[in-house]
Amino acid sequence: MAIHRWLPFAVGRHVNDPRIAVHIKKSDYFRSSRSLLAMLDVMADVELRHLRTMAAIAEEGTFGRAADRLGYTQSSVSQQIAALEKAVGGAVFDRPGGPRPVRITPLGEVVLAHGRDLLTKAEALADAVDRFRAGNGRIDIATFQGATRLILPAVVRRLLEEHPGCDIRLSEVEPEDPQIGELDLLFHYGRIGGDVEHVELLDEPHLLVAGAGAFPDGPVPVKLLDGAPMVAWPPTHHQTWLERALAGDGARPRIVFRTTGHETILSMVRAGIGSAVLPWLALHGSEAWSDDRLSIHQLRPSPACTWYLYWPAGRTQSPLATRAIDIAVEAATELADQM
Repeated sequence: MAIHRWLPFAVGRHVNDPRIAVHIKKSDYFRSSRSLLAMLDVMADVELRHLRTMAAIAEEGTFGRAADRLGYTQSSVSQQIAALEKAVGGAVFDRPGGPRPVRITPLGEVVLAHGRDLLTKAEALADAVDRFRAGNGRIDIATFQGATRLILPAVVRRLLEEHPGCDIRLSEVEPEDPQIGELDLLFHYGRIGGDVEHVELLDEPHLLVAGAGAFPDGPVPVKLLDGAPMVAWPPTHHQTWLERALAGDGARPRIVFRTTGHETILSMVRAGIGSAVLPWLALHGSEAWSDDRLSIHQLRPSPACTWYLYWPAGRTQSPLATRAIDIAVEAATELADQM
């Protein structure tokens, strides 16, 4: 029986039989595999400059005019085509000699058609790399409310001004268990786990907001809040941290109302139901500072929350991410100076 008739059966069911293995190694099947590998090795010797030179010759009609166009000597062009023909195993041009134009061979037509595809893709790759280095890539940033309101606008605005083609993707962070994942940057008001690097942006103190005359002017000892009526946020991750911090300093306020939104809390304080402890930046730009129905006090000691900016450790940063970090640090420094 001829080898090629039983080869598929042998490959499928008897590959462990040493006798059959000898036959398989001698089969056309394995010679075809070796031919494919050999062809891949051949193509590895083809360089983009060879293909670019070939395309110029096909368009100009002679080696001399292609050399002038590319800025090469004619001998350099000839050497490149000789290297290409050696790699593909045949002539890509018929050379009639003299001033007559060269003619592309059937093999050359195949090489040129695929070569132009490769050149187009190579140019697209080079353009994409240049755009990436210029900051026209994508950046994914996770953030929380405070950073979204006071730092992120500066980051987004300046990135878009400096790199109009950039792609900025924003998302809200889960405060209970923030994960860096595939993000480029993550703003958070606490430490997170994982393999990350970070920069501290600012330490944000918390202030006491009370009805006018409810407390003496100046800083207020935290212990005076023990048992005092207070309006607060629902027990979010941050609010839970704040109440534990106050308890650690000897104050367990009597929460009389929980509601979302700093302005809503301020309206309840104005109504006289109780005081509130809010982060400094929640009052940034607020009319509460000039409201004669309210008084704002520093606390002694003051609960403070540190803002961080994280990025994955060991990952090469894009130019956009590097620039975003710089802008965020600048914006945070300005805020800290105001505090």
